Amino acid sequence: MDQGAVENAGNANWQAEAQDWSVLLPFYNERDYLRGTIRSLAEQTVVPVVILIDNGSTDRSSEIARAACAEFGVQAVHLHEGRPGKVAALQRGLRDVQSRYVATCDADTYYPADYLARAGRLLERPGTAAAVAANTPPGSSPLAGHVAGWRLEVTSRFLPQQCLNGGASQVFRTSALKACGGFDPLIWNWVLEDHEIMARIERHGRIAYHRGFVCHPADRPRSTDCRGWNLAEQLHYHFTASGERERYFHDFLAPRLRERALPSEKLRRTEGSRANA
Repeated sequence: MDQGAVENAGNANWQAEAQDWSVLLPFYNERDYLRGTIRSLAEQTVVPVVILIDNGSTDRSSEIARAACAEFGVQAVHLHEGRPGKVAALQRGLRDVQSRYVATCDADTYYPADYLARAGRLLERPGTAAAVAANTPPGSSPLAGHVAGWRLEVTSRFLPQQCLNGGASQVFRTSALKACGGFDPLIWNWVLEDHEIMARIERHGRIAYHRGFVCHPADRPRSTDCRGWNLAEQLHYHFTASGERERYFHDFLAPRLRERALPSEKLRRTEGSRANA
């Protein structure tokens, strides 16, 4: 089957079922985690199209992803992006999105069965452009999930319109994401792409948080070569006024990330580690 073709489309009505949701799932050498992530997406109470973007894996991740999609009956688009880096992979995947809503998911994160349904209810709220979930490790108790969700929701009231969690737990109204320029290495090709995109999308609507909206990234050690921003830069971000955050990223932070040599491909996982800005 040609790259970009939809597989596992035995149900002739699947396009209609999936018109509300697409999931962008970029990956690079994630063979140990992909199957579990895909299974969690297959168990969603709403049916998504899963757009898998192989960003140059060398560990058979693509084969594992195809096998998992077939095993769990996932409606999937399989793509390859040769340009290194998560931003390029997300840009390639976003080209194929035609649904009303789109989620960016990580290949080492597990999503509760109601994840997309909850996200859809948040995005249906008037004026909402994006929503962000809280994170707890897989296997966490329901209480831990509630605590993390409450903490994030309360924090969002003090720091409105800011990105308070990463790209593994972000969902968007597709029209807003594309209107702000989407993921594009010519706009932003550094680490912290999950924060920068929110600085652009806030011009198109509010960012929603809710105590019941949670996902579960795998508990993996951080990479030592991807520091992202320092504490002073984070505080600067949090005290930057709405409407000025784009300037913060592009005029203030980007030159600093350039000096540290932290392009998007630094987010790639090294053996046994999780690169996390």
